[in-house]
Amino acid sequence: MARQADPLLRPRPARYLAGLRPPLDELRGEMRRFAAETERPITDPDVARLWELLAAGTPGGRVLELGTGIGYGTLHLARGAREGRVVSIDCDAAALAHAAAFLERAGVAGRVELVPGRALDLLPGLAGPFDLVVIDADPLEVRRCLDLVLPLVAVGGRIAVDRLLLDGRVADPALRQDPDRQAEALERFNPYFTIYPQLASVLLPIGQGVGLATKRRETLRELGGPF
Repeated sequence: MARQADPLLRPRPARYLAGLRPPLDELRGEMRRFAAETERPITDPDVARLWELLAAGTPGGRVLELGTGIGYGTLHLARGAREGRVVSIDCDAAALAHAAAFLERAGVAGRVELVPGRALDLLPGLAGPFDLVVIDADPLEVRRCLDLVLPLVAVGGRIAVDRLLLDGRVADPALRQDPDRQAEALERFNPYFTIYPQLASVLLPIGQGVGLATKRRETLRELGGPF
């Protein structure tokens, strides 16, 4: 399957880095072809590899994913968290059905709980703590997702947020087609994420932009204060 031009890197560095990427196994290659053929969103391969490495940091931990899709990122999280469990939420029932089938074939379905529903509705009733949270949410909802999920993350745990630069549209308004509410929402969210007092954060220019943070201390909500 032909790879699209990298949305953030110049062509020569993008080609160089692509040449260093290990080949996909048969199942992951099938998942990427299926996503392309059905025009379903799928996690960038470098970002999925990052998810696997982050999950491997706590191999027996608990992982939460907001935005399952067809389970490509979920598969990498489950492979990284070798003895851990992954809870993955998505409101698209058809996508969850595809994810369940792929994860079963991958042999990791027993450690993954697929939860149908809207993350903003489910997070208030979810029990933590989680060692790693991956957020791949609607840009219009990502800030609220972060606020709701942060109390569920253990101190020292990590939060990763995908698609924060949207093919460069967030950083370059000239690439937008008005109105671009998603890019505008992320333009407001990214500074919020990087200066959040309970987090140590960084934005990485891979895929469509990844935010990565470690939770440094408890939130006011956890301490019983106003929120």
